[in-house]
Amino acid sequence: MFGALISDALEMAKAATGASDARSIAKVVLTSDSYRITALNRAREAAQALHIPLVNHVLRVAQTAVMGIEIGKDVTLGKGVYFVHSLGVVIGGDARIGDRVRFYGNNTVGTAKDNGYPVIEDDVWIGAGARILGPVRIGARSRIGANAVVLQDVPPDSVAVGIPARVFPRKDLDEVPL
Repeated sequence: MFGALISDALEMAKAATGASDARSIAKVVLTSDSYRITALNRAREAAQALHIPLVNHVLRVAQTAVMGIEIGKDVTLGKGVYFVHSLGVVIGGDARIGDRVRFYGNNTVGTAKDNGYPVIEDDVWIGAGARILGPVRIGARSRIGANAVVLQDVPPDSVAVGIPARVFPRKDLDEVPL
């Protein structure tokens, strides 16, 4: 658990400040709500793995009441998941969230029909108010626009916008010369 917390602090410092020096890491650990959310979630995961009764539930309720975020007990969070604004974020079921995913607030990641949960790959940004529903895969480095409702797979390096979301290739990526 402590190794995961150190890794989270390093990844969040890179995401928040672009640096990974001791000062940036300390700032994230001491001042970031995102780090507190992740630390609580790592404690929940440890309690669940050790089969300690009620701890997962009590920490989930505390996480929801204090931070305004609901993360289901079977959700897998990658390293350095960054909650820019945690209020109203709901991640349910057995959704899998990759490394360095950024949530911009009031997001729902789950299912509407109990037919499966999303898999979000590494380095994805999820805009404010976005909903990702069902057994979909969001490819690495993709961007989900504000208030988008994603109901289908999004390939890597794409942008999804609208209701229901339409998918486009990202234009902000540098072209690699051949």
